[in-house]
Amino acid sequence: MPESRPTGTQPPNGTRAVRWRLRSTVLHFDRLPRLMGILNVTPDSFSDGGRFYDPVAAVEQGLRLVAEGADLLDIGGESTRPYSSPVSSSEELRRVLPVVQALSEQVSVPISIDTSKSQVASEALAAGAQIINDVTGLTGDPRMTALAVESQAGVCVMHMQGSPQTMQDAPQYADVVAEIFAYLGRRREELRQAGLDPARICLDPGVGFGKTHSHNLTLLAACGRYHDLGCPLLVGPSRKGFIGQILGDKTRSRTAGTLGVCLALAQRGVQVLRVHDVGAVREALLLFEAAGGLAALGHGIQRS
Repeated sequence: MPESRPTGTQPPNGTRAVRWRLRSTVLHFDRLPRLMGILNVTPDSFSDGGRFYDPVAAVEQGLRLVAEGADLLDIGGESTRPYSSPVSSSEELRRVLPVVQALSEQVSVPISIDTSKSQVASEALAAGAQIINDVTGLTGDPRMTALAVESQAGVCVMHMQGSPQTMQDAPQYADVVAEIFAYLGRRREELRQAGLDPARICLDPGVGFGKTHSHNLTLLAACGRYHDLGCPLLVGPSRKGFIGQILGDKTRSRTAGTLGVCLALAQRGVQVLRVHDVGAVREALLLFEAAGGLAALGHGIQRS
């Protein structure tokens, strides 16, 4: 039997985080989610692998995403799709470092490095990145937590059951919402005890990472509960497999499906949406707000 899906559409009153402290700036949140543009400098990412593998093409795409309204750029050089093959730190750096360097000189939005390797994160931070986005929740490399503390970078802590090579074999949970809530709360506390300012932590339930389609839908419907953890929430539903599953056609475009999910997440107060189609999502959110779609959310936002 599929898990029951909570129907609440707003975060608990007074608990939604309104800022995320990054390495040298602060990202503030209002009613609309901030958009994190995905920039995969890889030959094998699940949706756009190879399109921006060339550094020149990657920089052009980064500039395009910012022009479309991206509030952040997330640059990654290693695919984390199911059953992907890991790459070395040197290869990952070869892919991402020229792109991070070039974009940090040309855009004003914060840059995030999508990596689980401390060497890659360290060099990307030195090149201008503000955020470490780690799919292992800063557990995959024993040096990552110390780097986050020392650099005072913003961090995104994600939940993943297993690894990209094993996560979709047979993901199981007794209660997916409660178990991920407990994991993210535990990681937040462990990082705080290690010396990381909780104001620098963003949390990601990891849609598509060690979850079935039913798990993903349950998490999306319930993600407003994670505001109780006191950190901004980041969710990346963009073009994920569950969208094709619901539409009944795994080969069709998932852009419209992504828009639908992003509107639901905006209604639940999620602060950051990680997406490929920045322009389309931005326009959908603006019209959603203009038509009153966020009316129920207003009382749950604290202003500094």
